Amino acid sequence: MTALLVVAKAPVPGLAKTRLCPPATPEQAAELAAAGLLDTLDAVHATPATHPVVALTGELDRAARAAELRSRLRTTTLLAQRGADFPQRLAAAHADTARLGLPVLQIGMDTPQVTAGLLAEARDRLRGADAVLGPAADGGWWAIGFRDPRAAALLAGIPTSRADTGRRTLLALREAGLRVAALPELTDVDTMPDARAVAAGIPGSRFAEALAGCPR
Repeated sequence: MTALLVVAKAPVPGLAKTRLCPPATPEQAAELAAAGLLDTLDAVHATPATHPVVALTGELDRAARAAELRSRLRTTTLLAQRGADFPQRLAAAHADTARLGLPVLQIGMDTPQVTAGLLAEARDRLRGADAVLGPAADGGWWAIGFRDPRAAALLAGIPTSRADTGRRTLLALREAGLRVAALPELTDVDTMPDARAVAAGIPGSRFAEALAGCPR
């Protein structure tokens, strides 16, 4: 059994996916964020031999699709994020999830194209390594996992949202003496071109349907 951790932000208009605006309105961007998170949670819940965990920040009552999200989150272990900045919140989410006594595989809410099959592959690779890392096309990473979740403390010192975040993370893992297994590269949804590229690969998803309502 592996803890499958999703680090997420409540999709509140004006606070979620702001790089999609314009052409999207703040409300449309929040709808996209909510749809992507729900698609991600579907994949998480469909992944066998995992325990779903969500580390959440923000006001869910103000979020797009709040009722649907709240219903879906009832079937997860829900944690509040803590920490002064995002790297610290990542490390804290791993530390809090570690109380389950399981290896931890973590993803975010920016890859609605993720599948249960891909997550199961990551889970299996973690069994044969100390850590796994899934690179993102923008130079960051979309997934990271630790067989011993105490090792995730190193995330607190790695800057995020940079073109070299993935490289820095891999270097830190290796310098800590961890054997790292690579996962396939995915595209994070940060910009509208990203959103269109991802949606094209998942027709019929909530995310693709939400994007269809946005201006081009």
